[in-house]
Amino acid sequence: MSDQPPVLTVVPDPPSGDRPAQPQGELVVVTGMTGAGRSTAAKELEDLGFFVVDNLPPSLLPDAVRLIDQAHGTAQRLAVVVDVRSGSFFAALRTHLAQGVPSRRTTLLFLDAPDEVLVRRQEAARRPHPLQGTGRLLDGLTRERAVLADLRGEADLVIDTGALNVHQLTERVAAAFGTPQGTSLKVTVVSFGFKYGIPVDADYLADMRFLPNPFWIPELRSHTGRDSDVAEYVQTRPGAAEFLDQYVPLLLGVGEGYLREGKRFMRVAIGCTGGKHRSVAMSEEIARRLSERGHAARAIHRDLGRE
Repeated sequence: MSDQPPVLTVVPDPPSGDRPAQPQGELVVVTGMTGAGRSTAAKELEDLGFFVVDNLPPSLLPDAVRLIDQAHGTAQRLAVVVDVRSGSFFAALRTHLAQGVPSRRTTLLFLDAPDEVLVRRQEAARRPHPLQGTGRLLDGLTRERAVLADLRGEADLVIDTGALNVHQLTERVAAAFGTPQGTSLKVTVVSFGFKYGIPVDADYLADMRFLPNPFWIPELRSHTGRDSDVAEYVQTRPGAAEFLDQYVPLLLGVGEGYLREGKRFMRVAIGCTGGKHRSVAMSEEIARRLSERGHAARAIHRDLGRE
């Protein structure tokens, strides 16, 4: 080894036009209906390592991003909760989202639930709606839906929390934002029973009631689509293989289009009568095939255990 001290070479900064582009960080904008779970989502994002700012006036969004970038760099993931409590400032949110944030890859997360669920939650919390004024709680929700209608249509990810408890909502948020690989497509394949209602937040829906129902096979009735005997029975019925061979490539093609358009979330609903046998087995197989093709796909079963 040499006894000479190390030589420090100072390289001047290149002209701004020659500087390499800084990597984009992640920004999640959380909004949605009052009582739909914004606070729960914000707490989960904080647990996932996000710097969370609650009730941020939309006009301050660029300043908040700039301060976090300067203090922590773009590697620090940022989440802001913006809602109608911001009053007249709320109208600026769509403008900022349309312009984009140069240093951040932005995801708009919208939380929703049926009015009757929101009314029940607000009454349980004994809190008035910020837009109800001297009217009823439902009047405030109606005004809020009108204000948020365009944002809901533009959201990257909509979560209907009407049938979710706190733990299920945090699971959904963790599944969407729990990994730093924000550029991959995350696909949730959810099985459901038509008799319990259609998932309103699904991007695509398929009906498995064209397949024979294992419910009528005595030795399969008590089992579910996650059991190998039921899965084998469902997937070997006439038409099942043909459906999978055609439907999965369709989803793959749509997924490529989603990524080209900057969308990173897809929710596929697979239904049968009760959400126990056919939809469960087919959801598991669809998620498996999508995972084999490189997507972050998982199957969840909304109505399993409700019968």
